Amino acid sequence: MRHLNEIALQHLNEARHNGHGRSSERLLHQRVLRQTLVALKEGTVLAEHNAPYAGSLQILHGRIRVTSGEDLVLEAGQLHVLPVERHSVEALEDAVLLLTAVTGIEDAAE
Repeated sequence: MRHLNEIALQHLNEARHNGHGRSSERLLHQRVLRQTLVALKEGTVLAEHNAPYAGSLQILHGRIRVTSGEDLVLEAGQLHVLPVERHSVEALEDAVLLLTAVTGIEDAAE
């Protein structure tokens, strides 16, 4: 099993050398639950996009700004509930985040 910190460092290195300034990997996909590690080079912006049904951001390294009506700066060690409206993300410095998302509601009988 790979260590989360090793995966984060690998993707941060890839983001630094990628023309788009980002690198990501889906770590978990279980029914409606997803966990994705995202590394962003300083200055990289993830343009405004829709929010999942529910989710959170855990910042593993660096600082980011989430914009959705108001700006929110998050830094390493913080865990924050994702805004439920469209939002964008900007890396204020090289950053790695763990996105946990619930993509819908599953029928308990399934």
